[in-house]
This record gives sequence, structure tokens and C-alpha cells, in this order.
Amino acid sequence: MTSEIEQAVLAAVDDERIVDELRTLIRIPSVDGTAAEVDVQTWCADRLRDLGLTVDHWEIDLPSITADADFPGMEVERSEAWGCVGTLGGDGATTPGLILNGHTDVVPTGDASLWPDGDPFSARISDGIMWGRGTCDMKAGVAAIFGAVAAIAATGVSLKKPLAVHTVVGEEDGGVGAFATLKRGHTGEACLIAEPTAGGVIPANAGSLTFRLELTGLATHGSTRTRGVSAIEKFEPIHRALQALEAERNRDPHPLLKHLDLANPLSVGTVHAGDWASTVPDLLVAEGRYGVRLGEPVAEARLAFEEAIAEACAKDAWLRDHPVQVSWPGGVFASGLLPEGDPLLDDILRAATDSGADETPDVMGGPYGSDLRQYTGAGIPTLQYGPGDVRYAHAVDEHVALADVLHCARAYALLALRRCT
Repeated sequence: MTSEIEQAVLAAVDDERIVDELRTLIRIPSVDGTAAEVDVQTWCADRLRDLGLTVDHWEIDLPSITADADFPGMEVERSEAWGCVGTLGGDGATTPGLILNGHTDVVPTGDASLWPDGDPFSARISDGIMWGRGTCDMKAGVAAIFGAVAAIAATGVSLKKPLAVHTVVGEEDGGVGAFATLKRGHTGEACLIAEPTAGGVIPANAGSLTFRLELTGLATHGSTRTRGVSAIEKFEPIHRALQALEAERNRDPHPLLKHLDLANPLSVGTVHAGDWASTVPDLLVAEGRYGVRLGEPVAEARLAFEEAIAEACAKDAWLRDHPVQVSWPGGVFASGLLPEGDPLLDDILRAATDSGADETPDVMGGPYGSDLRQYTGAGIPTLQYGPGDVRYAHAVDEHVALADVLHCARAYALLALRRCT
């Protein structure tokens, strides 16, 4: 059931404006590490000011932030990055009753010719679907947040607690934006991240780490290969060990992840070896993605991986004397979990149904890392609910159903009213 005030706010949600703003956001090609990351944050700050919010738009001190012992890592080079936080209302209260969070960075597009339009940032609309990089992950969620806040601001509802909007960069490669935002002191009683959830609610994320393996061999001419040791051949038992480790870590998944065919994936993404076709390669470098189980400390996850590699090396005469070197470059995505029994879960389920969801959303965990772990790590109960399906994130057919975007805007508006009034 919705109150008269809530009905007025829902009626004030401007569908056309939301779609227009999503189109604008998509056409800012804010790929991680590019100047457009700065541009999109400037657009967000200007829009929040236009809506009457108090805005903190600041240049992140990258040398200081990246030197922090708890920094979650960064996988692209940045010379500049900006944070953006807007707050609305509060009647003198200082801690927001709710944070609405969205990241504005997107991953690279790959070969543009593979996209349906030949333009990853076209923001083409067809049959109620918008196509383009960032439509699903996750500018649709950002546009829905802005639509919700605009409706609340337009009706002049008095909020007893502030409503905060956090737009952040660098989520895709570690989370520098959210980390800097929390370090700056922007906190709240609860947080909703508008990541794509395909109609469900995600109160937990497994984590992920990037690993690098370096295997040494012994180079020789290919015609006398038995005099050497191929680093490629020595990778074969290591790869088998990784497959066995993945199977072991997926035998008893967390209940929130049991709906997945693979709760804690481990995959090798790149393999580089050799520098000449007729030379036995003396070096192989492999990098990949390693899932962190829900509730598992990152240090324990790393130890399990390193022990599996060491055990495989101990079984091979060459690798016993020339062990694989393991390192951990890139972002550190710990797992994150909404505390059991926290009212935020029931609040978003009610807001979703009261704003027109056909049925109560399913509650499930996600197998990927996100900024959820940073907010929960800061003691802020956090969950994800947003437009789009993560299966289309990072893909050449990335898209979002506009009806889902507009529904989420209304759900966010109801959640914000109920948490902040």
C-alpha cells in the first residue's frame, strides 16, 4: 500500500526525462581510465545541483588513496579521478537514511564492428530496448536513481533524514571511486546499489581476485626440443590443478549461491608464452580470475590457491626445483553480505512490489564482485537491485529494457521516502 505522499511522488516520476538522461549518459564514453570518466562525473554533479541537492564534487587524491593499506587495487592507469556525492533534505540530521549508489565507468567495447549498430555508444532504442555499452552495467541504474531523486525533489517532500546519491568511478577495475567516497566520510544508515539484478534482489556478492602465474622452462632450438623444457607443457599440470581447485571450492556453495551452476568460478583469461616459433619457450605467463567464497577472508582464499599450486609443483620434477611464481595484480574484490535480518531487505522487497513488480523479487547472491563489499565493509547494510541482466554486461549485445529502468526509478523513490521520512 502507498500513502498519498508516495502516490504523489510516483506520479512525479518523469519517464521521458529518465530515458533522455540515460541516452545522454550512454553517449559519454566513460571507459575506465579515460578522460570521459571525468566528464561523466561532472555531468552527474551538475545534474544533482540542478535538482537542488547539496553536492560534493572533488578530485580524488590518487597518490594518497592508492598508497592506503586498504586500497582495493586498480587495473588501469589514471591520472585523474573525481568523486560525486549529492544530498537532499534532512531537517538538520547529518547521517543519510539511505544511499543510492551507481558507478559511471564502463568497460572497453572491443571491436566496434561487432556491435549491432557498429557504434557501442549509439544508445539506439528499438521495441522498448536501449542498446549500447553501459546500458545494463550500469548507467540504467544511475538514470533510475536520478529519476527517483528528481521526483522527490519536484514534490517538495520534507525528508527527516538526508537522502544521498553516490556516483563513483573505477568500480569495474577495483573500486577506487567508492573507496575514496567512503574515506572522505560519506556514509549512511543503508545503501542500495543499482547494479543489474534481472528483477531479483542481491544481498550478497562473492568476491574475485586476479592472479598471475609465471612458469619458467629451458629454451632450446625446436629441432632439439628434448634438450629443453617447454613452459607450455609445464602449464598443463598446473591447469589441471586449477580445475581441481575450482571443483573443490564449489562442492558446498553458500545457500544464496546454490542457484548458480558455478558459485565460485576460476578461469584462466590470458596465456602468453614464447618469442620464436622454432624455440622451446622458457617462460609462460598466465592470468585469470579466481572466485572468493562468501564470508571467506581474502587472505584465506589466496592461501588456498597458493597451496594448490605448490602441491602441483611438488609432484613434478622440473617444477619442484623451479616452482611457479604466483602474484596478485589488479583489483581486490572481497565478498560482501547484508547482515541477516537487516530490515533493508524487506524494505526493498515491499518497495519493488508496491511500485508495480509482478511478483515479489527473488533473493539470491551474485557470483561477481562489486562495490557492495566496500559499503558492507564500512558497516553500512547494502544490497543490489537494479534494471538489466548481468548476462548482457560487458557484451556486444549489451542492452536494457526501458520498462525495467522506469520501474526501478519508482521503487527507489518509495524506498527513499520510507527510509528518510
